[in-house]
Amino acid sequence: MAVDPSKLSMAFDPSKLQTQIDIKPPPPPFFTESAAETLQEPTKLSFFASRYRRPRRHRADTWLISLFVILHIVAFMATMVVNDCWSKSHGDCALKAFGRLSFQPLSENPLLGPSASTLDEMGALRRTFLTENHQTWRLFTFPCLHAGAIHLVINLSCVIFVGIHLEQEFGPIMAGLIYILSAFVGTLVAALFVEKRPSVGSSGPLFGLLGATLSALIQNWEMYTNKFTALASVIFVSIGNFLLGLLPYVDNFSSIGGFLSGFLLGSAFLSSPKVKEVVQDKGGLMDYDLKNYIKSRLRQKLDRPVYRSVSILLFGLMLAGCLVGVLQGINMNQYCGWCRYADCVPSKSWSCRDMENSCETMASNEQLTLTCMANGNFRVLPFTNISQARTNDLCSVICS
Repeated sequence: MAVDPSKLSMAFDPSKLQTQIDIKPPPPPFFTESAAETLQEPTKLSFFASRYRRPRRHRADTWLISLFVILHIVAFMATMVVNDCWSKSHGDCALKAFGRLSFQPLSENPLLGPSASTLDEMGALRRTFLTENHQTWRLFTFPCLHAGAIHLVINLSCVIFVGIHLEQEFGPIMAGLIYILSAFVGTLVAALFVEKRPSVGSSGPLFGLLGATLSALIQNWEMYTNKFTALASVIFVSIGNFLLGLLPYVDNFSSIGGFLSGFLLGSAFLSSPKVKEVVQDKGGLMDYDLKNYIKSRLRQKLDRPVYRSVSILLFGLMLAGCLVGVLQGINMNQYCGWCRYADCVPSKSWSCRDMENSCETMASNEQLTLTCMANGNFRVLPFTNISQARTNDLCSVICS
């Protein structure tokens, strides 16, 4: 059979052949250059500010800590309304321009806050309230109160600084759980050491957040670039608030209990955010450095169950022991005479003695004279219409 040469040349025309064949580019390598560069970079994060740890939608999850802050502010405002220094103290107040919301004199409350009787009325702790009156409801109001405006501002500023970080990293449920449990255990520890003067424990949950932050930092120490800065921040905030607790009405034992609780809870429940991010976002690229990744995961699987179990066990023992001690009315000050100085430092303005003050009152010519029976100090007041609670407040000031 004869073949037409013209048709044969058209069939083998290179230009025609190029249009008929679909030449596909070679498939890209499994690891792109950008992905390799990403995985080759040091896998370290900034502790307090890292946009890589969680999706952006989680970074807006700060509603729970914000809610706690608002509730504390409302509680303090309600305390100052009940205090009503302008009327109950006959105008002997600090910052009188605030009227009903003005503060007690600095000699009575150096933290710009209410009187001792007002704190008692709002739910502060005293040993007599627990052992004699059995007012266990104070265990729930105690961590909600602040001793004064200075205490409020410092405490809530630190709660915002530390709490929002934890809530963004580990979610509102975990941050709220640590906050509430630390507050409760801190209250139980404070109840074991509380004396006959009123005290409030809003610093307990703050120290719980600090303990959890320290625990998360220690567990993920190798992952952070600014770990020493973060550690210094936690230490600075802790020391500052502990020193604040040496002033009247602020309980430091709740801070100690809260810190230990937060550390144990953080050790049990705060996992590494970096490992989760690699698994979720890297996808198939995570086996680029498969050897190191398997080592880290294997070490975590071997270590963390034991670490978590021990932390949970210690927290459970701490909670149970404190609860039994409070229900039995144990006073730890009988077994530790120097422990009270971790909560109060004596000064010329106040005393740390665990004793009830008594004063002799004498009214004459529209004047009231209060004389302390312990040291003989006295004070003459230009009025006689004064409540018994306010008389006890002034008696404590005179006898200190």
